[in-house]
Amino acid sequence: MYQPGYINLLKNGELEKRVQRLKEMLTNCVLCPHQCQVNRLNGERGYCKTLENVVVSGANAHFGEEEELVGRYGSGTIFFSHCNLKCVFCQNYEISQCGEGEEITIEELAEVMLYLQRRRCHNINLVSPGHIIPQVVEAIFIAANRGLNIPVVYNTNGYDLTDTLKFLDGIIDIYMPDIKFADDKLAEKYLGVKNYYTIAKAAVKEMYRQVGNLKTDDDGIAYKGLIIRHLILPENLAGTKEIMQFIADRISKDTYVNLMAQYYPVHRCRTEEKNNTTGI
Repeated sequence: MYQPGYINLLKNGELEKRVQRLKEMLTNCVLCPHQCQVNRLNGERGYCKTLENVVVSGANAHFGEEEELVGRYGSGTIFFSHCNLKCVFCQNYEISQCGEGEEITIEELAEVMLYLQRRRCHNINLVSPGHIIPQVVEAIFIAANRGLNIPVVYNTNGYDLTDTLKFLDGIIDIYMPDIKFADDKLAEKYLGVKNYYTIAKAAVKEMYRQVGNLKTDDDGIAYKGLIIRHLILPENLAGTKEIMQFIADRISKDTYVNLMAQYYPVHRCRTEEKNNTTGI
């Protein structure tokens, strides 16, 4: 039976050390590529608008994820509010950009994880955790001390710093990043950030280094490895072929890739469409 990596780190004391080092970073926050350098423990808000506590919009057994995560009992999904991107086509913009949700403490977040485990969920699925990594790691530490022992999924938009991801080595069992665009300039236009593809490529390489190709048990349930998501956009705006070539050449030809075709115009897409001849 697979034992999540964070259990070993808990036993040898490394997990607690990571908690302390990450918590210190909140006083001069450079966790994500925005490098805001604000003191979040002193009430200063950066790009993500999140302070010491986390904001959660929902947590439950989710059956809409990849089969290998859902299984029979669902993926224990925790949706965090706020985000370090401003995607004009975001389907969850009320959460990611408007910040809808409930502020909870790290202790409460740990209890949410344990609740999902009691629900028999196959994993803890952290959606958009890049701006709250210190809080997430501390919650895993608390929950692991109280019996948490299922894999943790890092479900991200791909805009992650490799230096920060290294703190998660051995803690995260399954990485599930997006690769949204194959062009930094187009990404800046539609995601609102600089150097997205450059940063996402480096991030995915680091994720793969940590966990390798996806591994599943006898029931087909994932317990470790990399899953990459890519949303196909109209008129090949996302550069799907280039991204697939990058994955094959620089990650692994055996990479699990979910090509998602469920794009539909929401949020600011109608506005962008009027001003864009290449077009969303």
